[in-house]
Amino acid sequence: MFEKIFENVRMKHPLIHSITNYVTANDCANMVLACGASPVMADDEEEVAEITELCAGLNINIGTLNSRKIASMLIAGKRANELHHPVVLDPVGAGASRFRTGTAMRLLEEVKVTVIRGNSSEIRTLASGSGTTKGVDADASDKVTKENLNKMVALAKAFAEKTGAVIAVTGATDIVADGKKAYCIYNGHPMMASVTGTGCQLSALTAAFVAANPDHPLEAAAGAVCAMGYAGELAQDRLTQQDGNASYRNYIIDAICRMTPEMLEKGAKYEVR
Repeated sequence: MFEKIFENVRMKHPLIHSITNYVTANDCANMVLACGASPVMADDEEEVAEITELCAGLNINIGTLNSRKIASMLIAGKRANELHHPVVLDPVGAGASRFRTGTAMRLLEEVKVTVIRGNSSEIRTLASGSGTTKGVDADASDKVTKENLNKMVALAKAFAEKTGAVIAVTGATDIVADGKKAYCIYNGHPMMASVTGTGCQLSALTAAFVAANPDHPLEAAAGAVCAMGYAGELAQDRLTQQDGNASYRNYIIDAICRMTPEMLEKGAKYEVR
């Protein structure tokens, strides 16, 4: 299944518009290129509607948030909705401040979002209307474990039903769900937490996968999550004694670039609930 999803990305080369944060913008652009899509990044309200019109998908990331960007995100999101283009929302740090939480909630109210991709604390915050995060990382009490997996699957499905969006909760174990079906994904490596921006890269990757498979957003989002986790495994296998987290970041991007649809199909580790 994920083989065909990835084949479509490689074949269609979708152009992805990202309004993302300046900490990880370069890595996100390279991740989009690595999977076979093309990136464009524009965040001024004078041009975001026009840029969105040229693209097949929109990625909104609130990592480095400011009032100017909020206006641009809303303009781009609404234009993408008018064009029936998929929108991915990455609510970075939702729960860390009222400003971030309120902005994420406003985007969900005013823009029809196709996929919400966040860590467990961010998703829990948006689902409940309040919460806490450790900076932009998940609070330890929110992390998905074997013991609370069923509960988190139920939360993701309920939030998906409420919003009409696919919910991707990412961490050591990932959950990608719509209102009826959830993929529990077991790809990845703990070292991915040592690299700033793997979540941001995944959101950009997800936008590319969904843009190339607009009729199958759940499977496309799950495929992107599997691909990113599998890339983390392949990158870790490549590390030498001299390599650190900077090399690891580059190896993750390389792994996506060199990954074939057949490799993803064989390497994906998941169950359906």
